[in-house]
Amino acid sequence: MSAGFSWRKVSTEAKLLLIGIPVALWTLLPIYHLALFAISPKDSAMSGHLWPDHPTLRNFVIVFTQQHHYLEYFWRQMWNSLVIAVAVGALTLFVATGAAFAISRLRVKGGRAVMNLALLTYFIPAAFLAVPMYKTMGVYGLLNTQWALILAMMAIAAPYSIWVLKQASDKLPYELDEAARIDGASPLQLFRLVYLPLMMPSLVAVGTYALLLAWNEYLYAFLLLSNDRELTLGVALGNFLAADDSPWELLMTTGLIYALPPAAIYYAFKRYMVGGLTAGAVKS
Repeated sequence: MSAGFSWRKVSTEAKLLLIGIPVALWTLLPIYHLALFAISPKDSAMSGHLWPDHPTLRNFVIVFTQQHHYLEYFWRQMWNSLVIAVAVGALTLFVATGAAFAISRLRVKGGRAVMNLALLTYFIPAAFLAVPMYKTMGVYGLLNTQWALILAMMAIAAPYSIWVLKQASDKLPYELDEAARIDGASPLQLFRLVYLPLMMPSLVAVGTYALLLAWNEYLYAFLLLSNDRELTLGVALGNFLAADDSPWELLMTTGLIYALPPAAIYYAFKRYMVGGLTAGAVKS
């Protein structure tokens, strides 16, 4: 029985490996070619070889020192992307956390209906809302400012974030709230001392979602920002495709650099996101 069980276990693991290894290789293949372009000289970037004959870091030097006219505002645009992404993440967290607390813990009348109405906006593709958003920002004089993109992305990220935090909040024992109220805690103290510590893993996950959503946004950034000094780096990368002879090696090098901050964010907050699996647990 034990040998049979072990054999079945090995067989199952083998099947998983047969599926997992090809999927992993297929997933990593574009990243490999991205890195391959980044270390390839211009004349051999499109050679199709699995490894360049003369690998070089010259492309990184060109990008970091802004030696190409498409890279004139590289550092400025990287900073714009960072500021906008962090602002969207922070503001989305501020709005979503307060809304979820009011709906789930304070049980504000009509709160769930408002949340469901907000979620209905996802039935409309975001691309269809781009022109109305452009018009709205123009009416309020926000076009070509970073606030236009920040507010637009926050409006897109907030409904889902509220729903996620509300679902996580519902899993917290309501007895904690009653105990805090018996001890004389005000709603603000309940929010600060009970709700926020228990919700921290979920808050990190939602904040990371909103930040990465803004970091990777192209359409709204392209429409709402037109000044080269105010563009995000993601939009600036699209300018490389406007040339007849696009510098693919510089495009891929910049793209590789642009992908590093999200990877760093993931590894920095990975343990908090994993901790979300036990959010709301209490000792008996």
